[in-house]
Amino acid sequence: MFLPLNWLYLRLTVGFSDAHGLDVDRWMGLAIVPVAWACVWAIRRGHFRAAVVGFIVAQVATQAVAYAATGLRLQMSDPSVPMLLVVLGGLLLGRRTLWVLFAVLLGMFAIGAVTDVLRAIDAGKPWLSAVSYTPSLAIRYLIIIVVLDRCIAALRESLDDSVRRSAELAISNARLRFEMGERERAQEHLVHAQKMEAVGRLAGGISHDFNHVLNVIVGYAGQRHRSDANADLLHRALEGVESAASRGAVICRKLLGFSRREVPHPETFEATQAVRDLVPMLGQLLGSSVRLEVDTDKAPTPLHIDRAQLELALLNIAANARDAMDADGVLRIGVHREAAHVEIDVADNGHGMDAATRRRIFEPFFTTKPNDEGTGLGLSMAHDVVTAAGGSIRAESERGAGSRFVLRLPVASNGYTACPDPGFEAACAQGIMT
Repeated sequence: MFLPLNWLYLRLTVGFSDAHGLDVDRWMGLAIVPVAWACVWAIRRGHFRAAVVGFIVAQVATQAVAYAATGLRLQMSDPSVPMLLVVLGGLLLGRRTLWVLFAVLLGMFAIGAVTDVLRAIDAGKPWLSAVSYTPSLAIRYLIIIVVLDRCIAALRESLDDSVRRSAELAISNARLRFEMGERERAQEHLVHAQKMEAVGRLAGGISHDFNHVLNVIVGYAGQRHRSDANADLLHRALEGVESAASRGAVICRKLLGFSRREVPHPETFEATQAVRDLVPMLGQLLGSSVRLEVDTDKAPTPLHIDRAQLELALLNIAANARDAMDADGVLRIGVHREAAHVEIDVADNGHGMDAATRRRIFEPFFTTKPNDEGTGLGLSMAHDVVTAAGGSIRAESERGAGSRFVLRLPVASNGYTACPDPGFEAACAQGIMT
């Protein structure tokens, strides 16, 4: 748009010069206008390189005609077009194109110089004076071309380095994603392995508990011989059988659900109730030589986490505490509300740990037990479960002073309503009351 507007401006203000050949130069300038619009149209449709090449070729052709018509001296009053050619060609098409355009410019200068020489001869002037400035002009453009070449080379190197770094980052990102996926899969296997290890430890106690349930059922069933004498006695016996069978079903369901391999499934529940529900399993795990004490707040303690994984973490901590205590040991579990967090405190009066051991207890596969008694994965799994839920876990221990683990988890606040009466927790858990 510049060329026709500039032509109109000159026409209305100072007028056109009548120097020889300038009318041809003006028409060549206007001839490039439709070419420029056509190249813009081609770029809009994605033909970038073809549009740039077409524009440069059209400029060279029209400029060659203009130089032949006006001569070199008149053209040097406006060096914008030659500069535009070398800048466009060098930056957009590369260093080779830059030097090709320099050679083309030298050819255009030669065409203009020939025109100047012929006019000087016709005017009876020394022809050498008409081209005396041509070598300095060529040297000036050579310096410009060299500077552009070095700048383009530096830009190309920076671009290549950026592309290389981008490729390396893409490879690193893909590798990182793969490693993260492998870590998640390893974590799933780890949690499942820990579940199975805990199930193995609990199997003896649960089988004893289930055997007790079966004995109750057998005892109630043995009362059938007196059913004819007392129908109420039969009714109560059947109720006892039903109650005992239900308790046995709960034991089986708890064990099967606990050992089932599942992806994390966060849910919202009361931490105090979860710990209370875990007491029978903890009792079987700890045995008769360890006394279990549970202290919970009356304030609501809602959590949003995978309950089975939290229970597994507590069982692993309790199992380590059992192994660290002698006879008459005491394991204390406390659940307390601290502002926007719920703290589950597990403390024992066992042997304790030194500072070196305490620093490494959450490392995978680190254990102080013999190879056939521990995998070193229990506390690592507990750490991962708690931190994945947005919480933290810390250990406090000294040699001979027992150990204390504090699980600090954020309070669940979305869509949770605490049970209105502490006596109806079971009904709340089943959805009968909210």
